[in-house]
Amino acid sequence: MSTRTSALDAVVFGVDIQSGDVRGDAPSYALTVFNGDDVTRDVVSHRKLRRLIDDEEPAIVATDNMYELAADKDQLIHFLGSLPAGTRLVQVTGDEQPEPLSRVAKRHGIPYGKDPMKEAEAAARLAAHNVGYEVSAFTDTTEVKVSRGRSTGSGGWSEDRYTRRIHGSVKRRSREVESELEDENLEFEKEVRESYGGYANAVFTVQAKPNDIPVSRNRSGDVRVEIERQRRDGIEFSPLVKRRDHVVVGIDPGTTTAVAIVGLEGEVLDVWSSRTSDTADVIEWIVERGRPIIVAADVTPMPETVEKFRRSFDAAGWTPDRDLPIDEKQHRTRDHPYDNDHQRDAMAAALYAIDAHEGQFRRIADKLPPGIDRGEVTARVVAGEESVEAVLRDLTDDEAGDEEEATEHEPRELTAEEKRIKDLERQVERLQSHVERLEGRIEDRDDRIDELETELSTARREERQEVRRNREVSRLERKANRLERERDDAREEVETLEKKVERMKALWKLDHSNFSDVSAKKEGLVPVKVVEKFTKGAIRKADEQYGIASGDVVYIRDASGAGRSTAELMAEFDPRVIIKDGGLSEIADELLFDAEIPVGPADDVAMQEVDELAVAREDDVEAVIDDWHERARDRKRDRKAAMVDQLISEHRAGDNEV
Repeated sequence: MSTRTSALDAVVFGVDIQSGDVRGDAPSYALTVFNGDDVTRDVVSHRKLRRLIDDEEPAIVATDNMYELAADKDQLIHFLGSLPAGTRLVQVTGDEQPEPLSRVAKRHGIPYGKDPMKEAEAAARLAAHNVGYEVSAFTDTTEVKVSRGRSTGSGGWSEDRYTRRIHGSVKRRSREVESELEDENLEFEKEVRESYGGYANAVFTVQAKPNDIPVSRNRSGDVRVEIERQRRDGIEFSPLVKRRDHVVVGIDPGTTTAVAIVGLEGEVLDVWSSRTSDTADVIEWIVERGRPIIVAADVTPMPETVEKFRRSFDAAGWTPDRDLPIDEKQHRTRDHPYDNDHQRDAMAAALYAIDAHEGQFRRIADKLPPGIDRGEVTARVVAGEESVEAVLRDLTDDEAGDEEEATEHEPRELTAEEKRIKDLERQVERLQSHVERLEGRIEDRDDRIDELETELSTARREERQEVRRNREVSRLERKANRLERERDDAREEVETLEKKVERMKALWKLDHSNFSDVSAKKEGLVPVKVVEKFTKGAIRKADEQYGIASGDVVYIRDASGAGRSTAELMAEFDPRVIIKDGGLSEIADELLFDAEIPVGPADDVAMQEVDELAVAREDDVEAVIDDWHERARDRKRDRKAAMVDQLISEHRAGDNEV
């Protein structure tokens, strides 16, 4: 059976001993580096393995036997203490009583071979699938100690001052560490040993792992900071994933995804729903609670989302013959609590799936001999579609093979000839050890070359970072210069607008006769409302901007083109006088004349414009109005004369006809 996809997003080291012995002088290791997709392989010494772990900081160092990395318990504890903060040692074959690696690999569908490199790869892939036990010798409590970085010496006034300075530095650094721990909301206890001038040391007992603490181990001048995790009484094992037995899973997909976990006996183990979790979150939640045999839905056909979950677990699927009615789902889940309808639907799907397979589960259980895992057999029969007999034969063959493998390694009494051979073999091993030591020197030189190459790569990387930093600085400087130019332009615009506002205020005061603070030099001026063209659109725009009221002086920049409707619109505002540039159409002139609205040329009025408004002398405006009135009297007189002439002509024409 295939296992679920790895949830790790980091690197896993698989390690198996290649030659030699960890108790000897120079063991070598088969190393497999697995990142979820790619696998790289190498044979390394113990020292190079430690250096690679420090440099790469893998998430997991996986092995089938933890004592291949350390000769005894003390060395193992030292090895665990030297691992990077985020790296865990995992024994994939179990805890205190490990199984053969071949059996574990076969159970989880991982390729296996007896070659050390293949065993290392199998260990890496098993750990990446969360198979195995984390080996731990430390608690989650960390001790942070701030102490003197130099000896204080003895005697003399200068040494007293030197001592005060050191103890003062320790006190300052201790307060900084305390503040950093409080900023991260970490629980800790503090013990201080005060001394002359400050602190001799301060010890913080923090309830967190070193990688969760915002303080690093360092030594700087007068102060030294040490970080050490608290030791356990012995070695402890904890499974990477705490799984329940094989289970049936009901899923209700949609905007809110709900999942229910039900045991093979029909007991509801857990139920959960979320609006924000993605597929990976749902899979991880399920894996932490069991190994799905059946994935069920409450509708038919099975929704595509549920089908994806089913395929990811390689489980059997179940759907009802028809969509389950709400009342039936309510009745089936009446004995189990749930928070919403989505959880109810998921739970109902799982329970109905259990009901549908109840007879099959019972028949499988009846055929199992004592000591056989019911869940494993049920999973292979239901999801793998194997027969019970075939699964039992397979499991029996595995156990027999494991027993044979174990028997091969059972020690026995050696004959004299075999002892002699062993002695010669040890002699050969000593000679080989000498050769390996010589090769170790070469390897040390190779390691030095690797270190120098690493330093060169680091220097190049830092150089590239410096170049990028300089580019960023140049970009920011250009941006700052541009912003400064925009700021200067904005200031100039503000200054111009302020002047404009002042002029507008003056015009507004002129337009409000009840303003008492109008200066004497402004008397004799009148505001003028400016209209760009003698069109209805321009008139309405001017009215919207600053308003045209009865009695206003209106200045039309371009009076040509006005028609009847335009003149009628202007007449409705009843201006005091219209000052214009350009010729006025006859019909517009007639309408304005009939409305008794004075019209005069702009050339006769001295105006000072301020954007859309203007100001003119009252005398010039009155002169234009007086001139229009004189022309209006002449025009009316001419009209009357023309009418009289027309009447006379018509009368004569009538006499002639008679």
